[in-house]
Amino acid sequence: MTAHPYPNPDHAALAGCGERLRAAREAAGMSVEDVALKLRMTTRVVRSLEAEDWSRLGAPVFVRGQVRSYSRLLGLTTAPMMDALDVGPVEPTRLVSRTHTPKLQWWAEQLGRRLVYIVLTLSLAIPAWVATRQHLSTGSEGVAALDAPVASRADADHAAATPRTLVASLAPVASAEAEAPSAVTAPSGIVLRTRGESWVEVIGSDGQALEKALLPGGIERHFPPGQVRALTIGNVANVELVNAGQPVAFAQQAGVARFAVSSDGSLVATD
Repeated sequence: MTAHPYPNPDHAALAGCGERLRAAREAAGMSVEDVALKLRMTTRVVRSLEAEDWSRLGAPVFVRGQVRSYSRLLGLTTAPMMDALDVGPVEPTRLVSRTHTPKLQWWAEQLGRRLVYIVLTLSLAIPAWVATRQHLSTGSEGVAALDAPVASRADADHAAATPRTLVASLAPVASAEAEAPSAVTAPSGIVLRTRGESWVEVIGSDGQALEKALLPGGIERHFPPGQVRALTIGNVANVELVNAGQPVAFAQQAGVARFAVSSDGSLVATD
């Protein structure tokens, strides 16, 4: 069998596994297409596993999962195959927050909420206070003292009978909706959510790895515009990818997907 270069030292320990998988597949009378259909992966991934071309399959932890699935399909004992991999235990994923609300923005949101509360309170309290004052004023004018002189009572009755002119104010009433802060817009940039276990590698604009780990389900990562240069996703069936608020469709339903970020921020699929 022709030797393959191993850019990662952990990949060298995988030598021989591909030959075992191919021999077991041929003994079972299955084709590469049959295996790809049953494992929900592309034929390119199956051939890469049998050819031990680990560089096209992502990190060793992802190769470990693919070899385990392939071994179970062929009825092979997985323990010897996993011992031959010798890639070491998978380290727990370190969750790092990629989003942070600036302190100035936080104070602005708090102030906006307080202003809305004050405006709503005043819009209810002021009309009630004005109506109460008018009611008390009208009641005090309509009631005359029993011991008041006849002339005074007559003047009071005449004043009560005289229609009063009410002047309506044309000043606009402050709207509570106008004071409310604007709704929070959807996050821009790249958003990655996992529905199940998936291996992810994100390369930043400076060439450094922003994320390189095997993520469990229920994880969300947010990368602002201009921060990412390229990303590789393993087991894409368990991943939801959104760019600039629009979902990104994968060309395949399983296996590995690679993207490069263009100058305008769009994602371009690469082989």
